[in-house]
Amino acid sequence: MLLNRRTFTALTAASVTAAAVLPHRARTADHQSFKAVAFDGFPIIDPRPVFARVEEMFPGKGAELSATWRTRQFEYGWLRTLGGRYSDFWRVTEDALVFAAKVMKIELSSEQRDRLMQTYLELKAWPDVLPALRRLREAGVRMAFLSNLTAPMLEAVVKNSGLEGLFEAHLSTDKVQAFKPDARAYQMGLDAFGLRREEIVFAAFAGWDVAGAKWFGYPTFWVNRAHATVEELGVVPDGVGPGLSDLADFVGA
Repeated sequence: MLLNRRTFTALTAASVTAAAVLPHRARTADHQSFKAVAFDGFPIIDPRPVFARVEEMFPGKGAELSATWRTRQFEYGWLRTLGGRYSDFWRVTEDALVFAAKVMKIELSSEQRDRLMQTYLELKAWPDVLPALRRLREAGVRMAFLSNLTAPMLEAVVKNSGLEGLFEAHLSTDKVQAFKPDARAYQMGLDAFGLRREEIVFAAFAGWDVAGAKWFGYPTFWVNRAHATVEELGVVPDGVGPGLSDLADFVGA
């Protein structure tokens, strides 16, 4: 199932403007300085089964419900961080789902809610992920998730996709009680890898995460699976491509 346009808008932005960002080979001279990659969750995790299940359970309403759910999901995370009222991403996701159903006047039973939430623990990696991660690993590049998702959510996709042994300890924002783009979240990469900012590539899925990582000072590669437009936030990624092989090229693996 292809991601619905409105759903992807909630995750990132609209259609691509390739000239607005540097091509993925633009930093060839710097490849040797990259020693680690910190991944947002969704360059690795394919979320499409969540949206497919929403449509399956609520035919004809899935696209709108998914878009409302995803938009509120991130808004709740940001609001809780700003307000100092942190709840983990699982709770935020559940609250956003309940809200979205109420907005659309959909009767959401506890069984339906639990089934949709369970889908997050059944997700797998995008098809291009494993070969690219192996390339990076063989090149000696260290890797870890640096994600708003909880550690159990991240561990589930690792097990579901046969990615065991490729990542270092998960850097969930639960560790610092602050969602990205808060600087405390991005700081986890420096603390965990013990490297300088310029040695760690941050691999982002969403345009807002590109901006947050760049503001923090990471070299940033945008895995732009949504073919989205760069956000108007005063920064652009150092590299961009639609898949993980492009990231591996950028890093020099």
